[in-house]
Amino acid sequence: MKITVVGMGKIGLPLAVQFASKGHSVLGADVIPSTVNLINAGTEPFPGETDLASKLALVIADGSLVATLDTTAAVRESDAVVIVVPLFVDAEGIPDFGWMDAATAAVGAGLTAGTLVSYETTLPVGTTRDRFVPALEAASGLSADTDFHVVFSPERVLTGRTFSDLRRYPKLVGGVSPAATEAGIRFYESVLDFDERPDLPRPNGVWNLGSSEASEMAKLAETTYRDVNIGLANQFARYADTRQIDIYAVIEACNSQVFSHIHQPGIAVGGHCIPIYPQMYLWNDPEATIVRAARAANRAMPHYAVGLLEQHHGSLSGQRVAVLGASYRGGVKETAFSGVFDVVDELKRLGAVPVVNDPMYTAEELEKLGFTDYEFGQPIDAVIVQANHAEYTRIAAEHLPGARTIVDGRGITNDALRADIPTYVIGSASV
Repeated sequence: MKITVVGMGKIGLPLAVQFASKGHSVLGADVIPSTVNLINAGTEPFPGETDLASKLALVIADGSLVATLDTTAAVRESDAVVIVVPLFVDAEGIPDFGWMDAATAAVGAGLTAGTLVSYETTLPVGTTRDRFVPALEAASGLSADTDFHVVFSPERVLTGRTFSDLRRYPKLVGGVSPAATEAGIRFYESVLDFDERPDLPRPNGVWNLGSSEASEMAKLAETTYRDVNIGLANQFARYADTRQIDIYAVIEACNSQVFSHIHQPGIAVGGHCIPIYPQMYLWNDPEATIVRAARAANRAMPHYAVGLLEQHHGSLSGQRVAVLGASYRGGVKETAFSGVFDVVDELKRLGAVPVVNDPMYTAEELEKLGFTDYEFGQPIDAVIVQANHAEYTRIAAEHLPGARTIVDGRGITNDALRADIPTYVIGSASV
């Protein structure tokens, strides 16, 4: 097949490489010239994706993947189009469809009869059918199902392990008609491979979800479940702090029972997915009180962590506080909806002088994010561990001269550090 992947970001580029590695001819469309140039030179435009550099070099060298700025021309010569363009949202999860609408218009302008269009960007329920199908029809002059097929098939991968996740998790497909669904299933069966999963109720592979709405909801439901579960864990942690209970030991004990799957508490829930997709669900279902309460509980955790520091350290006015971790999670160079922003803002509100350390960012990069850089060995009064980078598990007291209080928002500090500096772990907040 000839396939166009629209959006050469952290999901789209690995997808394009995967499709090309299966023997298909792939065009990777993007609107950023530097991204297109790097890809065509065989260079990954962003670091950190396992095996991407080597796999990209191979498919560029053999000509099976070519990047382009002309989405419409690429679509015109394609049998299938996969759209993985960012959907931007505000702090309340309200979508800004600008980039998606522009991508859809460009695809529609090049659409020809017989083409399959698959949306992989996470969307509110009903968006594929109600927003994008009419837009494709208007731009192309063609009719969905009569002339072309449209499906929704959510990406279910984590950046850094995209290729392994593509094999591990079933590919969910739902179309705007039964015929579209069948076309989508045939397409994904030809571009993906799957690991054996004896733990699943049916064989791993491409799963028919029946409709685009069901497929859209599946992605929102699986991520909303995580947010609600973390919210419950955070509620348990805050109560445990009042009763000198180690919530980590409690959760470990609970999860020894097969029906308990309590997640870990923490200082923040960040990233492009877990804090955002529940808001998309609420956009469709504003009466979902459990979802709303969990989102509020998780959003409050950075403020709770700073309050815990103030409780045990004393007044933070004029105190130099090191926030360890700008990233939203360990090992990932990404600050999307990271807890660092609320932690720093709350520290400033209380008169503290916050400084930020992150092993994945240079001092200049941290400054561009609006932070003051902190390097280990510099004098400090207190510390908040915000991200669970592996480097932070090895911190010693000599790295934090002058620190007399630590709040560990991730439960990762080592015993030696805790013995040397009073450390309060959220959910186990006693020295």
